[in-house]
Amino acid sequence: MRFAVLLAASLLVAACSQAVDGQARQSESSQSVPSGTSRTAPSSTTAPPPTAAPKAQAPIGEVVRWIEAAAPAAPEEFRTVSREGASTDLGEGVAFTTPAGTSKCMTNRGADGALTCLVELRDPPERPADVYGEWKGGWVDFPGATLDVGSAHGDPGPFSDGFGAELPYGEALSFGDYRCRTDPAGLFCVNYAHRSAARFSDAGIEPFGCLQEVSPPPDIGARFSC
Repeated sequence: MRFAVLLAASLLVAACSQAVDGQARQSESSQSVPSGTSRTAPSSTTAPPPTAAPKAQAPIGEVVRWIEAAAPAAPEEFRTVSREGASTDLGEGVAFTTPAGTSKCMTNRGADGALTCLVELRDPPERPADVYGEWKGGWVDFPGATLDVGSAHGDPGPFSDGFGAELPYGEALSFGDYRCRTDPAGLFCVNYAHRSAARFSDAGIEPFGCLQEVSPPPDIGARFSC
């Protein structure tokens, strides 16, 4: 009789163990991803570049995509400036002129390679009352965080040795933190370090990105700042 009771107890424990073990395996299986299921990776698709030059107040991303869509220009073709037949090497700097001749730009060695341009503006900023010297309303300094239009200069400054070669329409020149593309609508340049950009044309200077018009210093015609 005692043997029968022990045998029945052993069989009951074994049955309970199998039930618990089976439930645990079933729960683990239900939490796993089915073999036929795959997770969808996040889409990395970006918007296509615009086909036309960016308009005023266009988002900076649109401006950058349009500039980057242009064929790359060879930087070595823009390492010199010329005046009256004499050429001057710029080293690592660059200089270029738009096909219409409206904008003439170069990297300014006296300003850590910032972009400086002479733009033939139809309506340049007027000279402030307290500024003396030769006023150049189309002188543009674009270091990235700011963009100044109009300032006084007693000499040609970085342009003393002349101007750079023509940057053809539809090409973009990369240098330092900048990339510039020419177009009949104007010259478009982006500064990647500050994610700012501008269009240079005879109609005026159009800022993009973080650049907003602010009150200029007494010796500057107009200023845009991030």
